[in-house]
Amino acid sequence: MDLGLGGRTAIVCASSQGLGRACATALAAAGCTVILNGRDEAGLAEAAASLRASGATVRTVAGDIADEQVQQALIDAAGGVIDVLVANNGGPPLRDFRTLDGAAIHAGIDANMVAPIRLIQKVVDGMIERRFGRIVCITSGSVKAPVGGLDLSSGARIGLTGFLAGVARQVAHANVTINFLLPGLFATRRLAGVHAYNAQTRGMSIKAAEAAARERIPAQRFGEPREFGEACAFLCAASSGFITGQSLLIDGGAYPGVL
Repeated sequence: MDLGLGGRTAIVCASSQGLGRACATALAAAGCTVILNGRDEAGLAEAAASLRASGATVRTVAGDIADEQVQQALIDAAGGVIDVLVANNGGPPLRDFRTLDGAAIHAGIDANMVAPIRLIQKVVDGMIERRFGRIVCITSGSVKAPVGGLDLSSGARIGLTGFLAGVARQVAHANVTINFLLPGLFATRRLAGVHAYNAQTRGMSIKAAEAAARERIPAQRFGEPREFGEACAFLCAASSGFITGQSLLIDGGAYPGVL
């Protein structure tokens, strides 16, 4: 399926590994020039080399996406013309909410709410002028079904969703869309931390915690990052301009509700 993205430029934040890398891979396969970002320079270089080996045009910007200078460097690397923005950042570590002090709370909100908003502010007017823009924010399945230990992550991402829900309606007339991808349990490095936290809080082995998590998913498996990346590319397609302000939950059926 041709997504109509050939020759477009995409910034994918936190894309040296995991779901961000999967999104970058899918967008590169669709014909985008991809600007990769990550804090681990070695991991970023490896991800870039892998994509270049497949024939993709790739540029890299190392650093924390919450840093305004890094945000500007990403825009500069794209030549100031950004067609696709995938806003992504690592979530705060799983912790009991009682242990969160003010600094930790503000850091989580800055990373998972303020940083993507600030980056969108920098790129959205150009998208409006060019009458094309696709913004996808990677949040979490915990936005719909909050999980203990992820309280800070859930709160910041719910805040981001609420903030941008109104923005999406303000820019839709210009063929600029803003949507949200809500991952459930995917086979990424962060999943190991989820299993470790659950094992500790429930008094079981990590292996038992992993098995219990898998059993709660109707699909009876964890998601593959490739599946997530292809869903992201679909939301960015030229033909997806009538989809905006939506939260797509990808969790193998774990969430039991209908809304």
